[in-house]
Amino acid sequence: MLVLSRKKNESIIINDNITVTVIEIRGDKVRLGIEAPKDVTVHRREVYEAIQSQLQARTRDHGSTALTPDS
Repeated sequence: MLVLSRKKNESIIINDNITVTVIEIRGDKVRLGIEAPKDVTVHRREVYEAIQSQLQARTRDHGSTALTPDS
């Protein structure tokens, strides 16, 4: 894991086309802004894990092996 320090309004660039900017720091919470191409999905980890669980349940229920979030 790469660990970086950033201040408010500072950014990091990922893969030349994704920018993550620190928008606000308030107590123990940090607000981030993420600019990414439309074809890049961005989720909070708990949402991503819920989507993956639903897809796995669908796979088990329907016997399919190639489901994507767009299915």
